[in-house]
Amino acid sequence: MAATSLPFLLFLFIFFKFSASQTADQTLKTFLFRVDRNSKPSIFPTHYHWYASEFADPPQILHVYDTVFHGFSASLTPDQVASISSHPSVLAVIEDQRRHLHTTRSPQFLGLRNQRGLWSESDYGSDVIVGVFDTGVWPERRSFSDKHLGPIPRRWRGVCETGVKFAKSNCNRKLVGARFFIKGHEAAANAGGPISAINDTVEYRSPRDADGHGTHTASTAAGRYAFEASMSGYASGIAKGVAPKARLAVYKVCWKESGCFDSDILAAFDAAVNDGVDVISISIGGGDGISSPYYLDPIAIGSYGAVAHGVFVSSSAGNDGPNGMSVTNLAPWLTTVGAGTIDRNFPAVVILGDGRRLNGVSLYAGSPLKGKMYPVVYPGKSGMLSGSLCMENSLDPREVRGKIVICDRGSSPRVAKGLVVKKAGGVGMILANGISNGEGLVGDAHLIPTCAVGADEGDAVKSYVSSTKTPTATLNFEGTVIGIKPAPVVASFSGRGPNGLNPEILKPDLIAPGVNILAAWTDAVGPTGLETDSRKTEFNILSGTSMAAPHVSGAAALLKSAHPDWSPAAIRSAMMTTASVTDNRNQTMTDEATGKASTPYDLGAGHLNLGRAMDPGLVYDITNDDYVRFLCSVGYGPRVIQVITRTPLNCPAKKPSPENLNYPSIAALFSTAGKSSKTFIRTVTNVGQPNAVYRPRIEAPRGVTVAVKPSRLVFNEAVKKRSFIVTVGVDRKNVVFGETGAVFGSLYWSDGKHVVRSPIVVTQMDPL
Repeated sequence: MAATSLPFLLFLFIFFKFSASQTADQTLKTFLFRVDRNSKPSIFPTHYHWYASEFADPPQILHVYDTVFHGFSASLTPDQVASISSHPSVLAVIEDQRRHLHTTRSPQFLGLRNQRGLWSESDYGSDVIVGVFDTGVWPERRSFSDKHLGPIPRRWRGVCETGVKFAKSNCNRKLVGARFFIKGHEAAANAGGPISAINDTVEYRSPRDADGHGTHTASTAAGRYAFEASMSGYASGIAKGVAPKARLAVYKVCWKESGCFDSDILAAFDAAVNDGVDVISISIGGGDGISSPYYLDPIAIGSYGAVAHGVFVSSSAGNDGPNGMSVTNLAPWLTTVGAGTIDRNFPAVVILGDGRRLNGVSLYAGSPLKGKMYPVVYPGKSGMLSGSLCMENSLDPREVRGKIVICDRGSSPRVAKGLVVKKAGGVGMILANGISNGEGLVGDAHLIPTCAVGADEGDAVKSYVSSTKTPTATLNFEGTVIGIKPAPVVASFSGRGPNGLNPEILKPDLIAPGVNILAAWTDAVGPTGLETDSRKTEFNILSGTSMAAPHVSGAAALLKSAHPDWSPAAIRSAMMTTASVTDNRNQTMTDEATGKASTPYDLGAGHLNLGRAMDPGLVYDITNDDYVRFLCSVGYGPRVIQVITRTPLNCPAKKPSPENLNYPSIAALFSTAGKSSKTFIRTVTNVGQPNAVYRPRIEAPRGVTVAVKPSRLVFNEAVKKRSFIVTVGVDRKNVVFGETGAVFGSLYWSDGKHVVRSPIVVTQMDPL
């Protein structure tokens, strides 16, 4: 797309959107306005005074942004928006969108050990402040104790906001700050759309967590040691976050059953960077598999501002896998994290009347069935979809009373299906995956005896029911098993590449533990999150890329503590180039969805391996200027780039190439009729011993040639950076692009001690 066309498209987007609404009713909607800060007339003492005088009435203005973004958000009529859009100082108008959360043993699984390596060398991250954007925090949990912690770092400028059931005393030397952002949510509720107002009987107007997700992610990143931790006996042991001594600042931007609004998320980015956080963890995304361009995506804009201030941002890759191109949070300055399993499982078994045993998982902790056989029924046999999915009011009590019910996964929460079965009088549930979930299983704290099974076992039990006159079964729950092989395995739900905006940048960047993760929980709801679940639990076990992102946030805190001078890009590079691509059998990591070998589209550079990330040898660093050149290379003009970067700038006369962003991975795109070779320029910085010589080793896919020049990189006290050229050639007669439409290889640099690996992706893709 030509650089000149984007501002014009932006204008058209605004013009058509609002001229169409001119004649309609003048309902209020929230928009974010990116304003050229240098245009403020000197007569106004602050930008707020200017906005309130020239653009919108003070009551309509929700947030004023001045750190990661310049401008404001306001709740306005279409006529007002159209008028503001034509103001010469307004660079962009973005409609406020709703986003969604990407819902003990994992630190050891990442290679962390007491008294040695990264934990001891970083003092467990004690001087680093991690900001968590989520649903708030339950501050009384042991995971947030400040026992034996030193004073709060002096550079901390944040606050402890009070509100419903949240006092200043709820913050301490561990939980150093807490804020909540609700104005965008309230404006959406007042506009009369699908969002309802905050229900004060189940939600707190304060940083207190009514949902549980925020408490879980915060304690995963930086929870303190909590002995004798478990979820109703499952996963018992010592619970701890990845950076147990790091400080936490909580920014509540998501509200129970209502999602998270862009205007509030951007305000949290502004506040967190001003407050002095070092790392931001955000397990939030679009969730619909569609990624907005960076200049219309407030998470991309806010995180650019954070990274430009030296703050590392870790984000979840989304849970729409195993579909291709389902990865979210694609901006190249974000670290995008997919999910893998760990070597712990919670096995449950379906024992059929004919003696067959079908393996599954469960976190059911109530009264067991004690081997008693019960009749089994599959409501989907009648062909009614709602019945097969066990949707609300879809089950006939006469059909299911006293029986174990087979329910298909999908359309409603897994735990809610069990509640439907219970209400209809069923004694248990077999939760069966469909083709889309394959064999990917996650444990849930079910309210009735339940075993979740993969698609193959689901088909087996259904075929048994349809071919047997009086089918029976029982369910056995086998507790916690450690040492599972293979692990890690890429979770079937984890968001997959290729990158739908710029396939030249490989996303996700890497994967981290995100399946059946034990972490702290709120007292506001039971472990299922259902209203009817009155159980209380200090810890809960959840799965999702939401759980994977805070592992990387905690890892970044440790690396930042050990290497205070490393940039966010250097920290990400250290994680990516040392990531593992083999499992605990020392074989290529597999994909849970297919059982086949995983590819960089599934796991990026590999699975986080903190034991090696501490000392990566070389890093691929990226500056703000590099990101600007990247934005020029993808066709953004100066005015559109300014929406993201906050400062005016010009693109170079010769258009740069997006592949030449100094990323730790290489993605070579060839069109069907274009050239058959491409060159890439990369620059590495030596962060190991000053005198080192690195030599390359190449694993090229069949039908592809990869050449590297020079043939060695020599570093010394004076020379810390070296550049090299990679030439990738395709032999179109011999290359076979598989199901993914790509082939994969690797480039390794080694000095005999360090191994610095970059994945290589070669794909044939014609531009749209």
